[in-house]
Amino acid sequence: MSVNDVSRWHTGALLATTELSAASTPILVADSWLVTEGRTRGLALHRDRFLRAVEASTAEASAAEASAATASAATASAATAGDTLVDDAEEFWDAAVASLPRTGDWFPRVELRAATDEAAATLHLTLRAAPEQLRSVVVATLPGEDPRTAPNVKGPDLERMAQARETVAPSGAGEAIIVTSEGFVVEGAYSGLLWWRGSILCAPLAEFDRVDSVTVRSVLALATALGIETYTEAVTPAELEGTELWALSALHGARIVTNWVDGPALAELPGRLGQWRTRLGALRQPL
Repeated sequence: MSVNDVSRWHTGALLATTELSAASTPILVADSWLVTEGRTRGLALHRDRFLRAVEASTAEASAAEASAATASAATASAATAGDTLVDDAEEFWDAAVASLPRTGDWFPRVELRAATDEAAATLHLTLRAAPEQLRSVVVATLPGEDPRTAPNVKGPDLERMAQARETVAPSGAGEAIIVTSEGFVVEGAYSGLLWWRGSILCAPLAEFDRVDSVTVRSVLALATALGIETYTEAVTPAELEGTELWALSALHGARIVTNWVDGPALAELPGRLGQWRTRLGALRQPL
């Protein structure tokens, strides 16, 4: 495979296709992870998140078909097709991982794309060169209403999240922060959020709809293993004044937020971010 190769899963194999044909239908589920010299972290968590989302999406589509069907045979057919896609997704994942290069830096993406009148839902792999990994980021609150349509699933809102970043970019921000209608901090357009109140590591309330960030989960698991106190809270941007705020993602790992445009003044404990980035790096394992 070469950079930006796109493969489609068909009859038990990955077949070369084109970016245009792959992008012709909406994304229902997506996942991506950083691969460096054949090593990555949290791959089992990425796999679980992707397969769970595929299963949920398939169940939803099958239920819609079943409710619209007038014959029991049609209902049974929809259920069987859904089971087949879930099984295919597992085989697809294994084949996708096996096909990845073991040298260089890569940021592959797997996708489930919606069915059309002409074809069933399809699974795709895009091999992408890894963008530059950064240690810090400037953020800004996304103005207006929450643009997400499926906040708990990575995939359907990728274009909307790209637009969110473009919205705040003129202010100098590299990430847009999404808040609830009450003004509470939820997540970044492409990142999860954690912050430090002294020695306590904090996260948004679990009740807030957001993507289940593998990197956030990894950091919180490390904190628990190290005996570090963790806490969840509902906070407005202003209530993060004086905290050390991190934006976390599969690509960058943990980045410190150096500035919140028109927002709270943030802090940084020297050495802490570097220590945690090293800990995250130590979690990498061979594909």
